[in-house]
Amino acid sequence: MKPLSVSLIITTYNAPDYLSLCIKSVLTQTQLPNEILIADDGSGEATRLLIENYSKSSPITIKHVWQPDSGFRVSAIRNKAILAAKHEYIIQIDGDVILNPHFIADHIKYAKPNTYIGASRCYIKEVYSKLILKEQYINFREIKEYCRIKFNSKRIPLLTPLFLKSKSHNLVRIQGCNMAYWRKDAIRINGYNEDIQGWGSEDSEFAIRLSNSGLKKNYLKFSAIAYHIWHEKASRASHKKNNEIMYDALNTKSTYVPNGIKK
Repeated sequence: MKPLSVSLIITTYNAPDYLSLCIKSVLTQTQLPNEILIADDGSGEATRLLIENYSKSSPITIKHVWQPDSGFRVSAIRNKAILAAKHEYIIQIDGDVILNPHFIADHIKYAKPNTYIGASRCYIKEVYSKLILKEQYINFREIKEYCRIKFNSKRIPLLTPLFLKSKSHNLVRIQGCNMAYWRKDAIRINGYNEDIQGWGSEDSEFAIRLSNSGLKKNYLKFSAIAYHIWHEKASRASHKKNNEIMYDALNTKSTYVPNGIKK
């Protein structure tokens, strides 16, 4: 069998110090993706220059997929990145996470036909987050010590199969900052719903339609660990409206949205 080819999508918005730590953790993976796509929801010059600098030294292609800043439009920029992706499997994260060195390899291990993957993150405490953002260094032993719940920071791959189906029944629960799916499946359901704008529910609505189309959700515990760097929370003003759209997809068993990759 030929090796699985992987596109890694990283979403970001005007947070180059976070993104720098994220990219550093990607480039030190035990197994690299085939390409990195920075899905940029309208960042300014500092982010562009950061990506340009990393691109010069990176052993793999880094693509900057950008859209003008017109509010929180993560669904739209993820759709642009999915369309630009050149490889068969997509691993999706946010630019405010640091990846365990085995993150990509863990996701690849559990990439199976007719499935998609949801995984979790552990939260780095505020004080230590501010320190590593300032100093721009990664020490995984320290990070584990400064996670809010240390249990969630542990990578124990022997235990992962025991939890693989543990949350498969819960179609609503998934985190867009750590998930994976086949590109062809994302194209088939027309990607993310761009009616969802502002913070919340775009990842769950997308995953619900993947499930409605016949795919099974697998959940990775103790593998594919992502460490979330602390930051202030985004506005929840759109959460209620976005939740209504999400639950409509669940209740109507929707598999396709008109306002997605194709318009």
